[in-house]
Amino acid sequence: MGLVLWLTLQGLTVGMLWFLIAAGLSLIFGLMDVLNFAHGAFYMLGAYGALATFRLSGSFTAAVLGGFFFGGLLGVVVEVLAIRPLYGRPIFQMLMTMGLILIFDEAVQALWGPYPLPFPLPKALEGSVAVFDRPFPVYRVFIIAVGLLVWVAVHLFLTRTRLGIIVRAGVENREMVQALGINIQRVFTLVFALGAALAALGGAVAGPFEGAHPLLAAENLLPAFIVVVIGGLGSITGSAVAGILVGLCQSFAAYYQPELALAVNVGLMALVLLIRPEGLLGLRKG
Repeated sequence: MGLVLWLTLQGLTVGMLWFLIAAGLSLIFGLMDVLNFAHGAFYMLGAYGALATFRLSGSFTAAVLGGFFFGGLLGVVVEVLAIRPLYGRPIFQMLMTMGLILIFDEAVQALWGPYPLPFPLPKALEGSVAVFDRPFPVYRVFIIAVGLLVWVAVHLFLTRTRLGIIVRAGVENREMVQALGINIQRVFTLVFALGAALAALGGAVAGPFEGAHPLLAAENLLPAFIVVVIGGLGSITGSAVAGILVGLCQSFAAYYQPELALAVNVGLMALVLLIRPEGLLGLRKG
């Protein structure tokens, strides 16, 4: 029983980080039809941005907020300069976002070097708690809590605010939103910035957990796409549920059969695509 609970908490930790990447990716793809292969780079840049802020301020709270806002600002710049001219041209969008991966990777290595940089744990979150007879780091509990809080906050934004309702309507039927006279371009920019900020927040929170290194983008992009496909395009709750499911599968598979950890999640994605192609809680566009 103790081992099961410990592995469950491990899976929730990873699942919440993947949810933070996948949530924005799901909205961007669901509303804008943009398959952003550079989305993992926002996660990586959030970690580096948070580390730089932490070194300047010495405050972990400032570091996390710095990573979040840096990701959002960078998302606006990327959407306006790189994505906006290519709407309706999916092949060119994919090529552009693939190129952005290389640009961001080279920029990170030029500024911070190719080697992992340590990100110290905040003193308040050091130590561990006992899960039966096994220690579980307090910081991982913090990651799980952040993921759950973001899930609730984004859900409330999308369901209880006028702007959020417009975003949801755009995901379901973009043409209807345009017909109502709403500036869909501004909505696109907002959603892209929100998605980038959420991914960067994930990187900022993951900094003390994974460190800051150039492979963060590549290592986390595929799991994020798996979460998006399983959860369903445009669904924040779907991304959260799928993130937890994929994280749990990863945790248990990695413990019992490490060589099958990725295959299990890819197989789960294939099964969902065969049974319910729109994902567990995906929206059918009308």
